[in-house]
This record gives sequence, structure tokens and C-alpha cells, in this order.
Amino acid sequence: MDIFQQIIYNSRGDIMAKQIPLQQLRINENRIKLLNNMGIYCLKDLILHFPYRYDCIEATSLINNEKVIIEGVLIDEPKVFFKGRLSRLTFQILYQQEIYKVIIFNRHFLKKNMVKGMLLTIIGKYNNANNSITASDIRLKALKEITGITPIYSLKEGITQKSFQNYVMKALKFYQGHIQDEVPASLLIKHHLIHKELALNLIHFPCNNDDIEEALRYLKYEEFLKFQLTMQYIKLSRKKNIGVKKQFDQQILTQFINQLPFRLTPDQNAAVDEIINDLKKDTIMYRFIQGDVGSGKTVVGAIGLYANYLAGFQGAMMAPTEILASQHFKSLNILFKETGINLALLTGRLSNKEKQNIYQDLDSGKINIVVGTHALFQDKVSYQKLGLVITDEQHRFGVNQRKALKEKGQQVDFMVMSATPIPRTLAISLYGDMDVSTIKTMPTGRKQVITDVIKSHSMKPILNNLKKYLASGGQCYVVCPLVAESEVISSRDATSIYEGMKAYFKGNYEVGLLHGKMDDEVKEHIMEDFKNNQIQILVSTTVIEVGVDVSNANWMVIYNAERFGLSQLHQLRGRVGRGNEQGYCYLLSNSSSKEAIERLEFLKSCHDGFEVSYYDLKVRGPGDILGNQQSGLPSLIIGDIFKDINILEVSRKDAKELLESKSNDTVYLKLISEIEEQLINNNKYID
Repeated sequence: MDIFQQIIYNSRGDIMAKQIPLQQLRINENRIKLLNNMGIYCLKDLILHFPYRYDCIEATSLINNEKVIIEGVLIDEPKVFFKGRLSRLTFQILYQQEIYKVIIFNRHFLKKNMVKGMLLTIIGKYNNANNSITASDIRLKALKEITGITPIYSLKEGITQKSFQNYVMKALKFYQGHIQDEVPASLLIKHHLIHKELALNLIHFPCNNDDIEEALRYLKYEEFLKFQLTMQYIKLSRKKNIGVKKQFDQQILTQFINQLPFRLTPDQNAAVDEIINDLKKDTIMYRFIQGDVGSGKTVVGAIGLYANYLAGFQGAMMAPTEILASQHFKSLNILFKETGINLALLTGRLSNKEKQNIYQDLDSGKINIVVGTHALFQDKVSYQKLGLVITDEQHRFGVNQRKALKEKGQQVDFMVMSATPIPRTLAISLYGDMDVSTIKTMPTGRKQVITDVIKSHSMKPILNNLKKYLASGGQCYVVCPLVAESEVISSRDATSIYEGMKAYFKGNYEVGLLHGKMDDEVKEHIMEDFKNNQIQILVSTTVIEVGVDVSNANWMVIYNAERFGLSQLHQLRGRVGRGNEQGYCYLLSNSSSKEAIERLEFLKSCHDGFEVSYYDLKVRGPGDILGNQQSGLPSLIIGDIFKDINILEVSRKDAKELLESKSNDTVYLKLISEIEEQLINNNKYID
């Protein structure tokens, strides 16, 4: 359970805060064990285990090939036919003075309770060609006895829907009259929300769709409000953290920017201005920089590092992989070539002697800027005057890792960068504890990567084109979802593809293999050979997803593309077309899933990373895309940050107003007290 779940879950304002054991409801021990396996340990857990869908039963008209729910009179003796283990039950009913044949499969056991002349409720699909209904369910009751909405829960085998509903009913009765609102009264009135106790009753026992809607409005808003209050509280607390006003010669910084081999885009300039203003303030900078693949985030970070250097401070840039760290180091070396900055690369694969020399030079202040992986925050590393920390691909680091690096100095400014962009409104809501800069405009001259979907499990349809491309002197990435063959997952693996291509192109082109299980030194050596064109075809897993830049490699082939998220595919294709040449990306997939192919076709036509991630959010949710476990994003119980974006945004504004008004509302004060306590207990989240 993360910090936001704890704040959402815990409440000291009412009796539900007490962990009342399930034994209170006289549930037998075997059932309690099953409930425990579902994460339900007390009465509050029962109440917060919400339905995942509802069955709505109400009479419909007979429409061909549509779902129907009708009530009819059984007019003949039901017949059962068996074919192997399958059964077919058939009978006739009288409905609105007409006779209809009903067929249902594998429900032969119903026959013994079916009596001629009884009322039945039939749920199924109507076929007007032969006046028949293929039933999916038959209820041996009149329609009026079962009409209504039935909640459906995710349950373990051994617990029926009926028994679970009974437990929830008893738990709600136990708390009756003692469930207090966790939304201030002024906001209940402002948004026309019902009270929490009623919301909990309606979510479990609705009479109609309006009941469900009203319950969800309260419960989602409460959840988002607590999350936003937490984020805004952290942000306000950080602004109280006294930082260091970094003073530097603006003219020298401007001269550095003007001498860059390219002009900054408007968005880059805006981000640079925001960073410079942050550095000059006497509060600590916490800024989130997001931008599409190739939008130029690294140069923006470099300008921040240079300003920090001019102010007399050391800077550190942390990357998730040695390959990316090495690339940043080389890029910064080029950018800082004429500045006199002493730059170092610190990674795990250095010898002990090399590490010791870097440790000494960091401690003495001889090194001005260091680039590296997690090696940057090891206990042995100390800095003389660390002033700015930048982490790239921030969702790949745990909060503790980022915090450990930042704590290597005092009053350190902090910047995180991500190439998984999301709409600005959503970014502000999700990263509400940080200031957000968005780089959307792309550098001039950058060509869109031509993307095509190849409905095949092999490269055969494009093999001749690949050979022509290689003959022209180009290089190619071949990406596979697996390192080696798997008995569990049916996908092409990098090792087998490598062996096949190596044999096929023997004597003509060199083929290399790269994956995450290799030693860092081996990976670095292979990448160097690829950059130097000693390897023409690099077969790889997604280890090349972030940051790898080989301007001569302008072809990419991705096997089993349906197994990747769209944002990840967009990141991968961002590795080609990084120079002046046209880039090509071929998505291979023989998937029979219509949805999977539709996703790939969307990527074929869309080249905007913000639109891609927005589409991906709809399909996969934020956890997969933004790194839920690493970034500290909320694990929400009932809210959906995509579907409920309006509620999320409203709650953000309300949270900000509450904090700024310093409200004396008792509900608000309890929430703030609870947030403070949780943040103290989980200080690892305040990085």
C-alpha cells in the first residue's frame, strides 16, 4: 500500500478507523481465510471492496440479434440432449400470445425444477428467423421478482456473490450512523455531493443507475481530493525549504546558448527560462521536464548544469543505464568543450582505482559535473558542493534512489526529465508536487519516422528492402520482446533471431546481439562497435529503448510489436531518423486480435508522443506507462485518472484553494493532520 492509499484508506474521524475484525460478523474461519486471500482483513476492507460491474435486469423488447430480457410461461416439457459432456436444454414459452422456442446450453440441471405453467425470466439473444431465443441465463422466477441492479464483485472461489453481499450488508449495518464525511461540507454543497455513508450504501446496494452515479461521484471525488491535498501539501512544504540563490553571469550563460550548434525551439527556451528563474530563487527547485523523443531535453538540462557551474556549484546527472549515462557524458563533453568544465563519468563497471580517483576529485571539487548511474549515490561518494541533481527517465528510479542522490548536498536543486510525455493538464495533476515544464515543439529539420505495420511473424516481406538499405551503407536495429526462447510466451526471441541473421548475412554484414542480461562492459563494447559501423545489424531487446543515438542507423524492425505498449514502441522508433536521413520503423505482428492491430495502425499514423501516450493511457492505464511502482503515483481504489480527468482537475483546484485559505473546517484539519502524520511516517516519499 503506497502513501496515497494509506491517506485515502485511513481516517481517524469516524468509527471506521478502528480495525474491527471479520469475526464480528460471525463469519466462519474458512471463509475468513478466503477473504484474507483477497486482502480483506476487517470490516472496513469489506466495505471498500467495491463491485467491478453491475448486472441490470429489466424487461426489453424483442429485437433481432439483440440481447433480450423477457418473462414467459413454460408451455411444454423441457427436453435435454447430450453430446459428449455438452448438454442442450430446449423448451417453449408463451410470450405476448406467441410461442417462442428457447435453447440454453449446459444448464440441463434446471429441468428438474421446471414445471409446466410456471413463469420464467429468459435472458439471451433473439432470432426472428425461427422465432427462437438462445439463452445465456434462465431465472425460475417472475421478472418483477428479480428486476433491478445486482452488483458483481471480484471474488475467490468458495465465496458466492450472495454471501459476500450479505457480509457487506452486515458491515454497513454495524457502522450505521457512524460514518463521517471526509469531504468538507462547503465542497459537498459546491459540487452537490451526497454524504459518504449514503455513497457507500448506494455503491453496494443501488436501486438504479442514478444511485451508482451519485455514489461514484462522491467516492471518486473524495479519493482524488485526498491525493491532490497530499501533492499540494508536499509542494507547499517544499517551497518553505530555504534554498540557495544561485548567482551567475547571465551574459556568459547567454553567450553559451548562442554558441550552440543549433537554435533552441520556443519550448526549449521557455523551459530554460523556468529553470534559470528557479535557480535564482531562494527556494529549492523541484521541476519536472517532459518532452517527446528527440525534443531536446538533454540540452535544456545541460544549460541548467552550466548555470549551476557558473554559480560555483557541482552538478550531477543520473541515468538509468550505463549506455544512456555514457551517451549523456559524450553529449555533454561536446556541449561543454570550450567551457573549461571538468566532466566525469561514474558507472559500476569502472575499476576500483578509477572510482577512487573520481571519489577524491568529487570530494575536493575538482570535478564540476558528474554523469552516471546509481553509482552516483553510493555511500562512498561525497561532493564538495553539490548544487543541482538531474535524473533522466525519472520513472525508472525508485524514490529512495532519487532522494539518496539529492541528499549528497545541502539545499540541492532537483530536476527530473521524462521522454514519456502526457498532456500538460494531467501532468500538473499527477506531478502536482513539482513544477512542470513541457517541451512539445521539435527541432527544425527532424523528419517523421515512416512507420508501417507488417502482418507477419517474420521479416520475409521486407527482406529485399532491408538488403538494399544495407547495401547503401545504412545500419539497422532488430528488436525482440524476449532474450531467449520461452515455453510460456509465444514470441520471437533475440538470441534465435541473431543466430538466424548471422548465418543469413555471413560474409556480407556483421550482426550483433545486445540484451539486458549481458555484463555492462560487454554491452558498452557492442554499442561502440555499432556506433563505429563495425556492426551493421544490431539484434536487441528493449535495452536500446532510451537514449541510444546512432545517426547512421535509420531502419528498425520490431518483432511481435503487439507485445509492447504504444509509448514504448514510440520510444523505440525514436532511435532511428536522428540525423538528416529518413527513418523507417517496421512493426511485425501476426496477432489475430483486432484491438492489437488497431493499436499498431494508430501508431503508424500518429507521430506525436503526447497523443501516443494519451491513447496508451486509455488502453493500459498510468501504472504501466508512467512507472507506478517507481514514481509514487497513486494506486487508486475507485478513481481512474484518465476517465475521471475532470474530477481529478476539479479536485486539484479545490485542494489548492483549501490549502491557500488555511481553512478551519474540522474535516479539512483532520485530513491535513492525517497527511502530515503519513508523510512523517513515510519520509522517503518527500524527495
